[in-house]
Amino acid sequence: MNTKIEQFIDKTNEAIAENTLHKIIISNPKNKKDDLKKITIRPIDIKQELMLTFLYTHKTKDITKNYNIDVGLKQISELFDTFSDAVLFSSKENVELKILNKKTLFKLLEPTITSAPSLSHNRKKERLIEPENNIYLKELKVVSPDNKIIHSRYDKFRQINKFIEIIDNLVSNTHFDQPISIIDMGSGKGYLTFAVYDYLCNSKKLKVHIKGVEAREELVSLCNNIAQKASFENLKFEQGYIGNYEIKDVDVLIALHACDTATDEAIFKGISNNAKLIICAPCCHKQIRKQLTINNKATGILKHGILAERHAELVTDEIRSLILEYFGYNTKVFEFIAHEHTAKNIMITAEKSELEFDKQAILEEINAIKSLYGIKQHFLEKLLDINS
Repeated sequence: MNTKIEQFIDKTNEAIAENTLHKIIISNPKNKKDDLKKITIRPIDIKQELMLTFLYTHKTKDITKNYNIDVGLKQISELFDTFSDAVLFSSKENVELKILNKKTLFKLLEPTITSAPSLSHNRKKERLIEPENNIYLKELKVVSPDNKIIHSRYDKFRQINKFIEIIDNLVSNTHFDQPISIIDMGSGKGYLTFAVYDYLCNSKKLKVHIKGVEAREELVSLCNNIAQKASFENLKFEQGYIGNYEIKDVDVLIALHACDTATDEAIFKGISNNAKLIICAPCCHKQIRKQLTINNKATGILKHGILAERHAELVTDEIRSLILEYFGYNTKVFEFIAHEHTAKNIMITAEKSELEFDKQAILEEINAIKSLYGIKQHFLEKLLDINS
């Protein structure tokens, strides 16, 4: 093992023994394409046994695992095979480790956390958006005047924070020239629009210009008033429809819960403007549902309406993801929040890539899906003039 890595493990063991360890953050994956971006490690008391809890932060999800001390230390040392940076925070000192191409740097620094660490399993949850003194969440009736999350709005608050986690990961892994231009198509009451501006501008200290586009004038007026109260100078809301709203330049295009083909119109505008990020949470899939026809022995899978509806959802979003790949986007489709919090829980994220995609293979895959389900044309194909 590298001598400097051994010193870092020794310092970790020492901090655990002296009960001074707050946390360790291991980051900067050597392979930038890896889905795992960061690991946060803390000591924790579980049933009167001291253990290490590992929070594995992926692009779109977090996974927590607990290990006893010996196994945990072994896990830490093995993480340096795939990660380059680590910082140990103890009340005694900070320890930094940085693995470069030809050498490893090891530094001992003054502590940034001098209080005694807590081993409680019930540590206060870290949130990217907090309820305290939050003007827009109060105005939108998510938080009460005394800074408490309103019980009936907890699901909305959780959805906001989960979305900001996704935005944080996507933006952190994308290079932007600032200011970053962001458009939220179909912004509604602006819950997520406000949160995106708040986080990127006030927490990440990025220069952003965000525009929310909404068809209902009363919501546009409401949101502009709230933006003014919150002093969000570069956040504006305009009245308009996704299909006919003109976009000239956009770095990030967001369309959450745009109904049926409005999602396709939003994706079309993102692709046409060469947006670096496209983020959608589709709603309704009527256009494909009307076309579904299976003329073989498997026709029974569309016999029941609810199952036909589910097939329409899956097929619609799969073709959307393939079309995005055709235009050079790395695409993911995933459940971004548990179904009990919202039924509209599927998200499509697309990151513009420099890699070359096999366009012909993608067209053949789209055509095979359409042939299986008797689909003549996906609306996004029509908008982009694709002949698959």
